[in-house]
Formats: sequence, structure tokens, C-alpha cells
Amino acid sequence: MNFEIQPLPPVFPHESNAILKKLASAHRYLAELKGVTASIPNQGILLNTLALQEAKASSAVENIITTHDELYKARLLSNSFQTAETKEVENYVEALKHGFDLTRKNRLLTANHILEIQKRLEKNDAGFRKLAGTALVNDLTGETVYTPPQDHETILRLMDNLTAYINDRELHRADALVKMAVVHFQFESIHPFYDGNGRTGRIINILYLVLEGLLSSPTLYLSRYIIAHKAEYYRLLQAVRDTGEWEAWILYMLDAVETTSRQTITLVESIRTLMLDYKHRIRAEHPKFYSQDLINNLFRHPYTKIEFLMTDINVSRLTAAKYLDALAQSGYLKKEKIWRSNYYINLPLFNLLTGDSVLPQSAPPIVTRNPPHP
Repeated sequence: MNFEIQPLPPVFPHESNAILKKLASAHRYLAELKGVTASIPNQGILLNTLALQEAKASSAVENIITTHDELYKARLLSNSFQTAETKEVENYVEALKHGFDLTRKNRLLTANHILEIQKRLEKNDAGFRKLAGTALVNDLTGETVYTPPQDHETILRLMDNLTAYINDRELHRADALVKMAVVHFQFESIHPFYDGNGRTGRIINILYLVLEGLLSSPTLYLSRYIIAHKAEYYRLLQAVRDTGEWEAWILYMLDAVETTSRQTITLVESIRTLMLDYKHRIRAEHPKFYSQDLINNLFRHPYTKIEFLMTDINVSRLTAAKYLDALAQSGYLKKEKIWRSNYYINLPLFNLLTGDSVLPQSAPPIVTRNPPHP
């Protein structure tokens, strides 16, 4: 069945009883998450840790698999431990943070912003597709699952329409979470880039919630839900194209928001509790060098090192080493060594960030088959 993308806003009954009921609970937990994240004294801590969680999970949707240990070691010794996979994840973090800065500064999410995000993600200047031949295929069978628009002018027109829909609330007076589901479907169906469409689309999800004021920072990582329900994600996207089944797709995205909000609330509250525990005990046991900047360092970097601490609290190398060794001896950190370099792991924090990881659900891999491109 051939599917022709229609300009937004969509024509469908988007306020069924099931959707209204799910909207209420999704908004409740999303609002609670926004409040809980504001309770962390340094927002950079959550941006640094949760952005990496989202980047890892979103990359895993595309079968780019890494471990937390690999990612943190790559940040410690980038030249020695950087693999193709960890580099992809770091590119995602960079693209997400850049997109957040653009959205917060401009209060808009334009086509040019999306181009900048994808450029940082893929590290190329290919831009929107100009050559025909792109298709989404089942990598096991070779069957074409979906053929997105092939004409460059059509892609430009649809992207202009999409960004107008994102930024102009008057175009569609639907709930913002319903619109997020519509935006994600439309972007993935346009499939405007040769590479990185899935990850760019998932960054747009987060930025749209920030743009609508539903999040104050990009702390909700929906990709973990998509990993756990990967086959359903692809099935429901295609069902909208094949039969116009919007309700099931919107309910899927609303459940993703609610479920991951609840999980992230628990995680953020656990991080806050651990921070307070470290703060009170380190202040009592090591009053000579305790500071809030020290605590922030230990929670911004689950794997920290002397150079990180030197920068964060403005001390000499000798002093930073002395502080970290003292904290390791007191049991706050675990000291490890790579060649001649020491690093220090905040194990309770590391365990919080990795304790409820999910593996990709078994599903036929959907890959983008492109013509040769710049």
C-alpha cells in the first residue's frame, strides 16, 4: 500500500476517551518529574548523567550497543578508549545538548535547528536528502517496509510544514503530548536525512517537551521505553501509514511518557537522597576540604579523575589527588587504575544509573537503505 504524507495538522479524532484518560496520568507524572528535577541543586548533574542515559538508549534502538563502563572510561581517556560505538553516543549527547541550548535560547525549533542537530549527530554536511533511492527495509528479509518521499522539494515542503506545526500552537489546538506523538510520526515518515533519522527524531521529542514548558531540561529519556517495546514501536508507526490507526500510536507514546516519567522520578529522587547522604557525611568526616562543588563533581562524573576535580574546585593536582584518595579510603569512591592514570568511581551512583537497564527487544531490524550520497 502506497502512503502519501499529508501536511499537518492531521485529520483524526484525537480526543477519544482512552486518550483523554491516558493524557491525565501522563501529564501528572511529567509535571511531578519537572518538579523533582528542580530539587537537584545543580542542574548540570542531571544534564550530564541523564543525557548520557538517553544517548545510550537511543543509540541502542539503532543497534549501537555500548556499556556504561565503556562510556565513562571513554570520557576519562578519550583517545585511548574511544570506540566507534562510544563516539556515536557522545555525538548524540553533543547533539542533544546543542539542541537544548538552541530551543531554550530561541523558544523555537526550526528546520535549520534540526539540521544543526543532525549535523552534530552524524558529523557530516549532507543535509536533507537530495537523491532518490532511500527506503526502509527489513534487514532479515530485504523486504521494503516503507518508502519515504524521494523528491528533495517535497522533503523541504513537508519539513517547513512540520516546523510550522511545532512552533505555531494555533495550527492544531490539541494537547501538547498528542502533538508530540504527531510530530514524531511525521518526522519519521518524512525521513528527511540519509542517516540519523531515528535518533534525531527522538531528540526532537525531548526538545518539543522543553519548548512546551513540560520539561525544564532534557531529563526524560523515552528511548528506554522504545527499546523495551521496539517491535510495537515499528508496528504502530506503520499502522498509521497503512490504516490511519492514530489512537494506538498516540496511546503508545503517552504510555512512554508516563512510564519513563515514573522511572525517572524514582531515579532522580534516589540521586538526590544519595547526594544529601554524601554531603552530610563528607562534611562531618572531611570538614577541611568539603564543599558543594566537590559534591557536584562526584555526581556530575560517576567516573571522576584528578583533572576533573582540579577544574571543578580550582585546586592543584597534588591537592585534588589528596582529596580523592581520602574519599576512596573513606569508602565514598572506588579507586581504579588504567596504565599510569588513576580514576575514581562513585559506585552507589553508578549502580543507580545502571541498575534498571533494559535490553533491546527482539524485533526484525529496520534499516535505512540509501543511494550513494555525499
